[in-house]
Amino acid sequence: MGQPYDFERFLIQYPRQEGDRRRLIPARAARNLLGLRASFEDPHSLNFVPAKSESHLLLATWNIQHFGSTERYDESLWYIAEVLSRFDLIAIQEVKQSLRDLEIVTQLLGPWWKYIVSDVTAGEPGNEERLAYLFDSRKVRFSGLAGEIVLPPIKGEDGNMYPARQLVRTPYMAGFKAGWSSFILSTVHLIWGEEVEDFAPRVDEVEQVANFLVNRRSEHGAWSRNMILLGDFNMFDSAGVAAQALTNSGFLIPHGRESLRATNVGEEARFYDQIAFLLEDSEIMNLSSIGVVDFFEAIYSDEKFDDYRDGLRTASGEVPANPLRYFRNYWRRREMSDHLLLWVQLPIDFSNVHLSNVVNS
Repeated sequence: MGQPYDFERFLIQYPRQEGDRRRLIPARAARNLLGLRASFEDPHSLNFVPAKSESHLLLATWNIQHFGSTERYDESLWYIAEVLSRFDLIAIQEVKQSLRDLEIVTQLLGPWWKYIVSDVTAGEPGNEERLAYLFDSRKVRFSGLAGEIVLPPIKGEDGNMYPARQLVRTPYMAGFKAGWSSFILSTVHLIWGEEVEDFAPRVDEVEQVANFLVNRRSEHGAWSRNMILLGDFNMFDSAGVAAQALTNSGFLIPHGRESLRATNVGEEARFYDQIAFLLEDSEIMNLSSIGVVDFFEAIYSDEKFDDYRDGLRTASGEVPANPLRYFRNYWRRREMSDHLLLWVQLPIDFSNVHLSNVVNS
């Protein structure tokens, strides 16, 4: 990370009263960060993430639960920053009205890390959420193109044009360049609605945003014809009706996604989070790696329960009746997230391909 793990500086910059259970404990945070780093660097670990390189882009998507509205422990922000630091460009869902947590995490990552963020989607379905992109500007360049997706009017059976029903949380698209590649990311947090596998409004939202992007890339003067759609789709599985709606539009879900562990943190496996591609440059689809990061294998695991037992409190301020169950099923999800992070590694250096084409032309 950009900051040299300067815990003392953090304690001065973000002071808390002695005895505040959320106050950073440097020794504990350092011990957990070492465990987290080791899990990323162990090639035999399911959490292994390849080292960064100039020839490849590490792209990720992560729904960070209530990011900005939860009073997290200070150390949790360090763990979130450590996870994010392993990637070059991350789409983040569920950023709330306050950008405090995003600002702190960005500061921990270092001055070359930047973010762009959408406005809040108001109303109960929108849940006052933002969408954000966080990126390492040493490797990824923001194009200047960014906007919230507003669906165009649709033609009725009578031939008249009518306003389209918009998605409950407005998708956010932005153009980026990395290496030889340029692409438009569109991130979504689709409707939950009901706990039904093929909830019709959710399928409709998949179709709406996918078809919008298909049409947009075909327009004259499109900034890029490489579209990447990623985020929290609230899909129950990778072969259901919602997933089929995505692939029927022309988007491709990377091979190997179906064999990865689920990205929800819960008893029933759900494949909420997806990354899908609709590309003009087919070389980008030559994925080197794809994976899911389960940070709870290294931090806030059952083995660490005793470190936090005394500070556990419910939302009403009471000691939970079953502390371990509360720690496992509620507290740690609030501290980190109820979603795991999904990532892919994409090639961005096509110099050899270009030179070969010149030789053979």
